[in-house]
Amino acid sequence: MKRTAIMAACLLSFGIIMGACSDDKTSEAKHDHSMTYTTNSGDIRETTKSIDHLPTFLSNFEEDMAVLYQQAAKHKDLLEHIPCYCGCGEAAGHKNNYDCFVYETRKNGSVVWDDHATKCGVCLDIAAESIAAYEHGKSIKEIRQMIDEKYKEGYAEPTPTKSL
Repeated sequence: MKRTAIMAACLLSFGIIMGACSDDKTSEAKHDHSMTYTTNSGDIRETTKSIDHLPTFLSNFEEDMAVLYQQAAKHKDLLEHIPCYCGCGEAAGHKNNYDCFVYETRKNGSVVWDDHATKCGVCLDIAAESIAAYEHGKSIKEIRQMIDEKYKEGYAEPTPTKSL
């Protein structure tokens, strides 16, 4: 219960901080989708033409989820250095927290989104905390240390995230 309340507060805070970034691009999520499939681990992957076009699976969630997904995509350089502690490294083959949101960004700019984070509070919390800290001037190294310290006990093994 406590973790759910913290997650809700974190997402709400993140939504307020980053709300200006959403500028109604969630309505574009209904267009330009070329492929959707389900992985062996049960995650849905959906391709859109760019990070500005969100996947349709987000239409089942509150706007804060779409805002966080878009911010995660825009913070690739950060989140690729931040491990996830939900067990997705082993269960889904993820290498970092970015993989919980985006499977692949292709050379043509299209994006293959992953719905894993929509089902996982740990993934959401790590991304929201990391992006908020980054926006407040923390370095990637400081954020990595903060996340590693916070999630070192009581969570799954971290993803095999590349070191800084």
